[in-house]
Amino acid sequence: MDLINAIILGLVQGLTEFLPISSSAHLLIVGQFLGTGDDPGARFTAITQIGTELAVIIFFWRDIVRIIAQWAKSLVGKAPRNDPDARMGWLIIIGSIPIVVLGLLFQDQIETVLRNLWITAIMLIVFGILLGIADAVGAKRRRLKDLTYPHGILYGFAQALALIPGVSRSGGTITMGLFLGYERKAAARYAFLLAIPAVLGSGFYQVYKSIADPCLEAATNCTPEVFGPFETLAATVVAFAVGLVVIAFFMSYISRRSFLPFVIYRLVLGVALMIMLATGVLVP
Repeated sequence: MDLINAIILGLVQGLTEFLPISSSAHLLIVGQFLGTGDDPGARFTAITQIGTELAVIIFFWRDIVRIIAQWAKSLVGKAPRNDPDARMGWLIIIGSIPIVVLGLLFQDQIETVLRNLWITAIMLIVFGILLGIADAVGAKRRRLKDLTYPHGILYGFAQALALIPGVSRSGGTITMGLFLGYERKAAARYAFLLAIPAVLGSGFYQVYKSIADPCLEAATNCTPEVFGPFETLAATVVAFAVGLVVIAFFMSYISRRSFLPFVIYRLVLGVALMIMLATGVLVP
């Protein structure tokens, strides 16, 4: 059953990572309804996100290769520093700093108290409302070529908020982009590119931790992870395959339509989660 449960969670991860509805919130909720009855954990979540980020790398492969090449050339003077792709490389580096710093400073809280489902429910609702407002009032005129370094940093802080389940990495960064006046597709494109270093770094760090410390410390007791290496790998592969399809759908969808369905979904899920917590169907 552990393998089946892990595959289900990998499917959930792939379906929700790129949509502005919070994959970590869905993993927390679905985890309680499965046979394990447990939170799959921040470690499992981070590792399975490696799969979805590999989907991002494949989808944006040409862009990523071009950005890395031009950024590297700019370091040795073979490309002008104002080259759009070289500049994008610097923007991704600068925008990644907030989540790295805050992730290290608040690592313990991220893996424990911030995974409380009451907090998740509140974040689903609050950031759902913010996404709706941003989509309604944002000018949607700026493109990626208009992205400035201050805006890149603001994007970075918005991404860092996704360390709290319920915020949504894509949702938080896209919301910031819309408030700053960027087109929907441009906001999403930078959000996905910006996530690559942080998510891969976090995921591989958790892989290292799972090897070096195969159990979680809770007071004086050592509790094993909910899923073993094989189950986690299976979930990661499923997340990759499903995520590749979802990202293609999402980028096509937002070029033509608004985020309103996702806003409504977040509000309904947040309220439903509060009801389930208040009635004891789920535990925080």
